[in-house]
Amino acid sequence: MVVIGATSAIAEQCTRLWLEGGASTALLIGRDEARLAAIATDLGVRFPSAAVTTLVADLVSPASIASVVADFAGPGSAGAAAGAGLTVLVAHGSMTEQEVSQASLVEAASVLEVTGVSPSLWIEAAADTMTAGTIAVIGSVAGDRGRKKNYIYGAAKALIEAMAEGLQHRLAGSALRVVLVKPGPTATPMTASMPQKGLAPVEAVAGEIVAGVNAGRAVVYAPLKWMLIMGVVRNIPSPVFNKLDF
Repeated sequence: MVVIGATSAIAEQCTRLWLEGGASTALLIGRDEARLAAIATDLGVRFPSAAVTTLVADLVSPASIASVVADFAGPGSAGAAAGAGLTVLVAHGSMTEQEVSQASLVEAASVLEVTGVSPSLWIEAAADTMTAGTIAVIGSVAGDRGRKKNYIYGAAKALIEAMAEGLQHRLAGSALRVVLVKPGPTATPMTASMPQKGLAPVEAVAGEIVAGVNAGRAVVYAPLKWMLIMGVVRNIPSPVFNKLDF
């Protein structure tokens, strides 16, 4: 398996579960060398028979993305040899308070690039390179409908959703699957500044993600209740929706 944005709390928990479930190798890709090394060391202690390696990479540069994907999934790579046994999880992103990104086009551009454009390019590059296996990408329930309290972050996640859906359509009938993951609010360092009441434990969310990805489901809401909640939110008529404060 390959995990892009491997230092995210959700990604780390998912990696543990996949190794616990029998995955024999894991390539952890991210920007923070020290954090990657710490996670790899922890996984090495927990799963001594697994081969865990790390790679520091620029996660937003198109040239870097193309080069890294070619290395782990291109002809002659370990990923190519794994074929249908290769799982790629794209998990990185950033969350900035709506008021902050709303007040600065520079900050808004950063959120859109890191959280929306970059993951979309990773899954596009993986789909262009892999011929079998699974590509999973972490979107968010925030992408289901634009809301005034997080519409810039939500727009980035909506881009991922459209990309994933398009790739699913393009790859239908092939040996390569694309899974869109939509976590609800989760207790992670990214949400540490938010009220913690109602946030799902990261371990539970990771468990639902891994189960859904392993099953090859097209869309995985985690926790599942968010599929029902967002179904209601999406169908609130605009005149009513625009009066709501959320």
